[in-house]
Formats: sequence, C-alpha cells, structure tokens
Amino acid sequence: MTDSRLDTLRNWLKGLEPNWQLDLPTLAAASADASFRRYFRIASKNPNFPTLIVMDAPPQHEPLDAFIKVDLLLKNANLNVPIILEKNLVEGFLLLNDLGTKTYLEELNNESANRLYQDATHALVQMQLASKPDVLPNYDEALLQRELDLFPEWYLKKHLQMKLTDLQDSQIKQAYALIIQNNLAQAKVFVHRDYHSRNLMVTKENNPGVIDFQDAVYGPITYDAASLWRDAYIAWPEERIIDWVIKFWEEGRQAGLPMPNDFGQFYRDFEWMGLQRHLKVLGIFSRLSHRDGKDAYLKDIPLVLEYAIATANRYIELKPLARILESTRPTQK
Repeated sequence: MTDSRLDTLRNWLKGLEPNWQLDLPTLAAASADASFRRYFRIASKNPNFPTLIVMDAPPQHEPLDAFIKVDLLLKNANLNVPIILEKNLVEGFLLLNDLGTKTYLEELNNESANRLYQDATHALVQMQLASKPDVLPNYDEALLQRELDLFPEWYLKKHLQMKLTDLQDSQIKQAYALIIQNNLAQAKVFVHRDYHSRNLMVTKENNPGVIDFQDAVYGPITYDAASLWRDAYIAWPEERIIDWVIKFWEEGRQAGLPMPNDFGQFYRDFEWMGLQRHLKVLGIFSRLSHRDGKDAYLKDIPLVLEYAIATANRYIELKPLARILESTRPTQK
C-alpha cells in the first residue's frame, strides 16, 4: 500500500533540507499515538539539532492549531516542550526539536521514582501557576459526561457484550452525578489531560520533557495528578502514591495554587477525579480496539479496572458502581 502522506512529507522535508542540514534518507518512524498522529525522527548535520522530530497530523483529523497554542502556553510557563522549528499547517506537518527517546515509563523504578516524580511535580505546579480562564476550552459538565458515557457504551456493551439492567443503569447514572459534582467543585487550572509516564520524557536539562498536550483544557486541579500517579501503564503501592500527592499538595499550596487547606479533602478530590478518568479510559481502550483495530491497549485494562474498583469501594455512595465494576473482572465471567 502506498503512503501518499509520507511522500508529501518527504517533499516538504526536501525543501527544508538546506536550512536544517537534514539527512533525508535517515527519516524513520519514531512513534505513533492513540490518535491519527504519527511521529518520525530524522538526523541532521546541524550541531544544535543532531536529530529532529517530524509530526504528521492529518488536518481533517488532527488540526495543528491546538498543539501550537498549548505549546506556546507551556513554553511561556517554562516547561520543557518541543520547539516548533517549521510548520506546514495546510498539509499538517511540524518540524520539532527532539526531546529524546527515554520516557518516564522506561526509566521509572524504585530508586528513580522519587527524583523523577519530584521533577514532574515541579513542572505541573509551574503549568498550573500559569493558568488563566478563557484561554483553553472548559472541562465542563458536558465534556465530563461525554467522557463517562464511553464506559457503558464501549467497555460494558461493546467490549464485554454486557446488557445492563434498569437498576444498574440507574446506579451508574447516580454515581456519575456524584462524580461530576465533585469534579466541577474543584478549583480550575490548565489541565494537560494526559500527564503520565508515556508523555513525559527524561531530559538532562529542565526535566521532564512534556509532549502530547494538544487536548489541554481548563479544569479540575487534581486531574493531571490523577493521570500521573494513578497511571494506566505503571502501578505503585498506595502509601507511595499518598506521599507523592502530599508533596504535590504542599508545593502547590506554598506556590499559591488554590488547593484545599485539608489534605484529606484534596486526596478525596484526587480519588474521585481519578475514578472519572479511569471510567473514561476503560471506554477509550475498548474503543481503540473495537473501532480502530488498536488491540495493544486491551492489556492495560486490568490495572485501570482495579484502580476504579478500589476507589469506588472506598466511598459508601459509590458502592453500587463498585459492584458493577467487580462483575466485569475476567475471573468472574
């Protein structure tokens, strides 16, 4: 099968070759993500940029405007985000500096975790301090609800072929109302929306490098913390998570972020926000498999499910939701 976009991309790079001293034959796939975007790496003879990243974002699916806007916002907040060196908005290509190949996911272990999460915490606080209303889309009730609806639609009905009873349907709706009420009551800041171990790069200076931020919104202050420490791709003992969240809460309060004075309240908000995210993720991972043919995410469902069950079980008003979640464990089929 011919890849016409790749041909178009090569032609665009050919025009940039003199300015950036690109080594055109070295163009190779760097990574793809859960969307239509894909990334390539290319070598350069420019001493400042020995390798560069090329983003391919088909305009009809992934317009570049949001990426460019958020990139500038985060750069102004002193985060280590890709520098946009060249852009082609019509065809959907960007030339970026290379933040390296080491993700947090690859580098995190018992010894490195405190140091790496300390850097990620500091970057998160910097981003939140830069927050202003009416700059990014609002993480409003409609968006939170739309995301939650992915759970019954794609995980329960499509992936598990589960038929909900009227009672289960009602219990899910009641839990959703409580979750959304909590989420909307939290202070609002800039939210990366996928601030986790696959989107943080380990860098020598200004660690971490932050990528994949184009879906950023203005929403609950605990959202990115929930992404980071209730990560779908890596699990930690609860006591370590609590310790890291305490450090984030303390640093945020000292910096003047609008965090509750009571850590217990903040941790409850963190948990309820994490539950909203995990229900959404169960739906998204199922949809990626059944609609988009990307089955690799199915292996991450068990961890996400266990997070959701554990949280729902800790709060009496969420027990009915916990029962529904527990009924979907593979061992209980």
